[in-house]
Amino acid sequence: QAQLVESGGGLVQSGGSLRLSCAASRNIFSIVELGWYRQAPGKQRELVAVFTSGGNINYADSVKGRFTISRDGAKNSVYLQMNSLKPEDTAVYYCRYRGEGRGYWGQGTQVTVSS
Repeated sequence: QAQLVESGGGLVQSGGSLRLSCAASRNIFSIVELGWYRQAPGKQRELVAVFTSGGNINYADSVKGRFTISRDGAKNSVYLQMNSLKPEDTAVYYCRYRGEGRGYWGQGTQVTVSS
């Protein structure tokens, strides 16, 4: 089992920045997918930014150039730096890890961007 704990959400004005953090409860291996999804009210959960096997990174088109994903293997952590935030970025952001034949979600952290 692996628990994922997110932090760093909050309320920010349009154009502002936030940094999300996700820490895994143990070492993680054989990454198929590691990163961030989000779900806005009334919408489906969508990919924001993830590392995939081979070290590739996928970003949603809507966040390219504004968000940056990074990770610290020694701390079993993944981060999401969000700049130039827009009201449409408002959502619950979830950490996601898929690997070793299983998938895990964090509990989510709320990001609210006011106009």
